[in-house]
Amino acid sequence: MKKKAYLGIDIGSISTKGVIIDENNQFLAECYLWTEGNPTEASKKVLHELRIQFDQEHYQVVASGTTGSARKLVGAMLGAQVVKNEITAHAVGTTALHPDVRTILEIGGQDSKIICVENGVAVDYAMNTLCAAGTGAFLSSQAHRLGVAVEQFGEIALSAKKAAPVAARCTVFAESDLVHKLQVGYPKEEIIAGLCKAVAGNYLNNVAKGKKILSPVVFQGGVSKNAGVVKMFEEELRMPVIVDEKGHLMGAFGIAILARESRQEEAFSFDAADMEFKTREVTCGKCANHCEIICVYRGKELIDSWGNRCDRGAIR
Repeated sequence: MKKKAYLGIDIGSISTKGVIIDENNQFLAECYLWTEGNPTEASKKVLHELRIQFDQEHYQVVASGTTGSARKLVGAMLGAQVVKNEITAHAVGTTALHPDVRTILEIGGQDSKIICVENGVAVDYAMNTLCAAGTGAFLSSQAHRLGVAVEQFGEIALSAKKAAPVAARCTVFAESDLVHKLQVGYPKEEIIAGLCKAVAGNYLNNVAKGKKILSPVVFQGGVSKNAGVVKMFEEELRMPVIVDEKGHLMGAFGIAILARESRQEEAFSFDAADMEFKTREVTCGKCANHCEIICVYRGKELIDSWGNRCDRGAIR
């Protein structure tokens, strides 16, 4: 008899992550790739990669879950048992690996968030989705301007004697200040250290404003792989910051755990990776709301729809 396994997919605006875990939360397969503006294709690629890694001879996926910005769409594609927001998924995943965590810092490609935890439960959070300053996209654009691979930023920042003061509260101001710093002769490594410090400062002054940051602190998201930003957070907070090697997969891990805990078991097929899915937008005119309803089709079959604010707009 095959052992049970659980699938989780986290579909973000920049990257899509997938994991398969066993009943003891051990990773059986994992995948991280760029969304490239197409969450359905990215999710299908993740499923392809997971299928290659997964031991289907000894395990059977019996439940799945989705989280992230395209969770409803991909949840409909997979027939997922659980569809939850990323705050819940990140909190569940992180507390599974770090039961005593009190604060979760997360900086992704285009947004950032803070989650405050008490006794393993998320009790407060804040998100920043309005400004790119202080995200992975901001660092990538500055790296391009400096002619340096963003993956090298952390190592270069750590080699700097001091951090140059960079006016990075706004992306536009940061870029003009960056040019000025280069023109007046600041060493490149000091500018890079200054950018890392600005990211940490921006986050603490905006996203984390008014939040009590308690230790242990766990830092997640793509930017957590930047050792320079980690160092700046530790200096600003005056406490250690934990970066888990699986931190970039935490949303997918958390939603896989929630799929297991749902107890709604049904044999999962990786065939979704080979199916064609299409979405269509319909404007309902049955009342004054004029709701924009998203319909998801597998071939010609309607598999799900959402967006209606009353029953008159329900499409079945």
